This record gives sequence, C-alpha cells and structure tokens, in this order.
Amino acid sequence: MALDARRVLLFRDVARAGSISAAARAVGWTQPAVSQHLARLEREAGGPLLLRGPGGVTPTEAGRALLLRADVVAAELHSAEEELAALTQLRAGRVRLVAFPSAAATLVPEAVSSLAATHAEVEVGLDEAEPPEALAAVAAGDADLALVFGYDGPPEGVGTLTWRRLLTEPVHLVVPPGRRGPGRRGLAALADDDWIGGCVRCRTHLVACCEAAGFTPTVRHTTDDYVVVQNLVARGLGVTVLPASALAAYRHPDVRVVPMTSLGRRHVGLAFRPGADGVPATAALVSQLVAAVPSGP
Repeated sequence: MALDARRVLLFRDVARAGSISAAARAVGWTQPAVSQHLARLEREAGGPLLLRGPGGVTPTEAGRALLLRADVVAAELHSAEEELAALTQLRAGRVRLVAFPSAAATLVPEAVSSLAATHAEVEVGLDEAEPPEALAAVAAGDADLALVFGYDGPPEGVGTLTWRRLLTEPVHLVVPPGRRGPGRRGLAALADDDWIGGCVRCRTHLVACCEAAGFTPTVRHTTDDYVVVQNLVARGLGVTVLPASALAAYRHPDVRVVPMTSLGRRHVGLAFRPGADGVPATAALVSQLVAAVPSGP
C-alpha cells in the first residue's frame, strides 16, 4: 500500500514536536484527528512508527527511517513552493537563513535590507546557530541557507550540501590594554597566560595553534559571545583570538588587537541543498550576501 504524503508530513510534525497534542496545536487539528491519521499511516507502513508514553512519543526504528525521508519530502515541497513564486517575479517567497553570530551581526543585516529594498515581498527568516546546527537545519529541510565557517577550509559536515565560499578572514590575537605583543617568540610568549576560548570549533583551532607553537593553552574561560570575550580581555582576565568579523561586529576600546599569520584564516561561506540557489528568492538573498562581503583581502 502506498504511503499518503500528507500523513507522512503529519508524522514528521508529531515526531519533531515530541507529542501528538503539541503537533495537533501546531497544525490546528484536533488530537483525535491527528491520532487517526497516524494510525492509518502505520497501517500503510505495516507496523508501528511511534512509541507512545506518558512523556510523549519517540520514533521506532522504522519511524526514524521514515523521518529521514519525510525531511527530504518537506525540503522538496518547500523548493517547489519557491519555484512557483518565481511566476510572480519575486513578488512572493520566503528564505530561511541560519547564520553564526558575527555574520548575523555584519553580513546579514546589509544583505537583508538590500533585498527588502528591491524585493519587498520576499520574506527572510533568520535564526542564529553555530555551523553544525546550521548545516543540520539545511540538510533536514528546516532552512534554505546556512551561513557558516571553517578554519583553513570549508567547515566539517557540509556533506552533500553545496558549498559557496564568500570570504576568508584573518584571525587575530587579542590582549589586554598596555600588553606588549608576543614579538619574535610568537604565541610561545603567551604560554603562561590564561586564555579565553570561544565555540567548540574556535577552541579547537586555538588549541591547535598553541600546540603548534609548543604549548597547550590554559583555557580559563569559555564563551561564544565575542562581546563577553573582549570584556574579559579588557579586564586583564586572559588573552584570546578572534576573527576579523567578530572584531568588526564589536570592538572594545580597551583591547589590543595583534595580527598574527600563524593563527591562520577563517573561511566563511554558504551551504545549501543542491539546486536551491536556482530558487529565485533564495538566489536573490545569495546575491545580496555576496554583495555584502567587504572588499579587500
């Protein structure tokens, strides 16, 4: 028996919501109606897809397999909706963008405002997330574009998604006011300092750079908020490294920024499902993000 696509998407809503009642509220149906459609879907599938319990529902092994396919169906349906919007010459359409914090503070506002000036009816929804979560959202069909980064190359986890590099940016050493630079010794001169680490990828890059200089840094504080990082440095509570975009988004007046080529470069770009850049609304936002990239090295 063929599976009903509408019921498959309803199953996806229930699995993601974690309960039948929550999904019913989200789609505007009654709980019995949702339960009836799920029961029919399970008969079509030949077995249970969800395990019910007092805490909600969890997919069975068969349910997890179907959920992966349901994500693909949802993504393809959204692309179809956007392609149909092209018939109205971008007088409609929605793009779901997920971006990491410093890009959300620098590239995104300019790009979205420029898109609004030329195609006011195109809606952009922005969520903020680090690269792994952003890439997963695009792969699952919950977002159209992921604005992400990787150190010295594309980020891990791109997989089958299409990668388009927007820029490479230097990573700088950030030290307290009045602090002398590391000089000829490079990072090794800071081996005894306390360090402030950022997100997991940033900390991994920091540790790798320090180990290449002959020491393992003492990471005393961790935060992925570049404003907090700079405030800690300004108070003399540690030293850190930050990419240029984080310093462009916010620059504390009392920190010293020291360029160091040994800290490598960060690659910033877009990841999307193959063909998504052919959808007019998505293509329009991609174009504006490209235009928002600052000129220079």
